[in-house]
Amino acid sequence: MDYILAPSILSADFKELGKEMKKTEEGGAKYLHFDVMDGMFVPNISFGIPVLASIRGATEQVMDVHLMIREPIRYVEDFKKAGADIITVHLEACEDVHATLGKIRDAGLRCGLSICPETDVEELAPYLEEIDMALIMSVHPGFGGQSFIPESLEKIRKTRKMAEERGLDLDIQVDGGIGMSNIREVLDAGANVIVIGSGVFKGDAGENTRGYMEIMKSYE
Repeated sequence: MDYILAPSILSADFKELGKEMKKTEEGGAKYLHFDVMDGMFVPNISFGIPVLASIRGATEQVMDVHLMIREPIRYVEDFKKAGADIITVHLEACEDVHATLGKIRDAGLRCGLSICPETDVEELAPYLEEIDMALIMSVHPGFGGQSFIPESLEKIRKTRKMAEERGLDLDIQVDGGIGMSNIREVLDAGANVIVIGSGVFKGDAGENTRGYMEIMKSYE
């Protein structure tokens, strides 16, 4: 299993975004997490297609696009053209989850499905064979800097168990409130793709990235 750090640029200094991204790449982060919010599914607005297109050429990292928007099926092709490598959508935001996942796969992209803290992890079960990655939100989506919800650990364990019982090589991503104080708990529960925002970008992004990568490499 690969253990992957996905720094969330939502917490980056946008005046220095290119430099900050390069620091995380040089520090060993394989992914960049790109949070898209529409002000409807979540109570905040972030950035979208033009920003992704503008930064795509600044890094060789995998563009891990997390769509916190209603009916994301409408924008799959646009995000592909802008440079997305992975598109993750929310189960709660899709009228037809199967169709949305199929649209992502048909576009030739890796496919993720996320659930909010209020959603039972069992609701992922019908879709596990259709996705490459399950994203467990460990905070309420919409804002950075929130505290990790402890009950998320059991959701991670249950998701890993469901995947193993089906013989699936499923990535489990966790997003929200993760830092040096609890990253090992999250990894021990069964996650292997870790999203970290302020923990990477507050301070020296390269040094912070290397610190998290040292921990994650110890699990390989």
